Amino acid sequence: MDTEAYSAARSSQWQRLQQLVAKRRLSGAETDELARLYHATSRDLSLIRTTGPEPAMITRLSTLIARARTRLTATEVFPLRSVLDFFTITIPVAFYRVRWWTLAVMAAFVIVALAAGIAFVQSPELRATVGTPAQLREYAEAAFTAYYTNFPAPDFAAQVWTNNAWIAAVCIGGGITGFLPITVLYTNAVGVGQAGAIMWMHNYIDVFFAYILPHGMLELTAIFVAGGTGLRLCWALIDPGRRSRLQSVGEAGRTLAVVAVGLVGVLFIAGLIEGFVTGSTLPLWVKLTIGTIAVGGYWLYTLILGGMAYRRGLGMDHGDDASGYQQIEILTAAQQQAALTNGHIDSVMYD
Repeated sequence: MDTEAYSAARSSQWQRLQQLVAKRRLSGAETDELARLYHATSRDLSLIRTTGPEPAMITRLSTLIARARTRLTATEVFPLRSVLDFFTITIPVAFYRVRWWTLAVMAAFVIVALAAGIAFVQSPELRATVGTPAQLREYAEAAFTAYYTNFPAPDFAAQVWTNNAWIAAVCIGGGITGFLPITVLYTNAVGVGQAGAIMWMHNYIDVFFAYILPHGMLELTAIFVAGGTGLRLCWALIDPGRRSRLQSVGEAGRTLAVVAVGLVGVLFIAGLIEGFVTGSTLPLWVKLTIGTIAVGGYWLYTLILGGMAYRRGLGMDHGDDASGYQQIEILTAAQQQAALTNGHIDSVMYD
């Protein structure tokens, strides 16, 4: 074989493989191209070794193939990048996937809370089950606000975060049942509705919203996300669609796991606001601005970062450089020779 002519004919592919190996990050299409060129260059090396030994060329191609194989099979070289991708791609995509469930739970929560509040105002019998008129007045005039100011801010923030994390954990962990998240959400909606009704009946509804909204906009959003994610998992079991039930539940379960991690941070921020802002002496407009920025930040994070990554096909299962990976089959020398003999060299990898 004329190795010089063969090298001239194949050099463009070898150069392209060299370029791909040198790139810091690869898209899914580039990863597939790298795998194809790895196959082809491995074949070239075998042919040169057996038909026209050329030490310099063999060394060059062996080095190139070794680097390509390392790129295809090695673990992540830049773990910091993986961490960044988790927070800028994986988590927002998970939030994005459950956005409609989140909004549906939010709407149902508001309806139940309003209905519970109206029923409380209109039913003396129901009010009697909660407390005496004197106790309800004391709650409206003192106990409601005291809840946010009786403890040091750091302690209260930690207490709030723990309580909300527990509610979210029940919604997520018991999501497969469907019953647990519905029960938790219904109980909390009734509680919020009745608290608002008590404050309204005693002309403190402005105080109610002043203390609820700064942290509640983000805190309740996190609860809605947890409830929606749990119910989505239950629905994946009930109605898997075109996929198998195992595949449907598996995808929903992966989303659920990522959402659970993301909500830790969301609830932490909500706890800080409730502990340090809600009960503080800051002007009301400052408190509401902080709460609005917090919940707005969540939705921008979800809809912009999550939406962009989702439309690019990224998410929990693979990133940009992992999508399209082909399975690598490592063959022994004997298997390589057999593949060459049978003409299957393009479908194998070399060890």
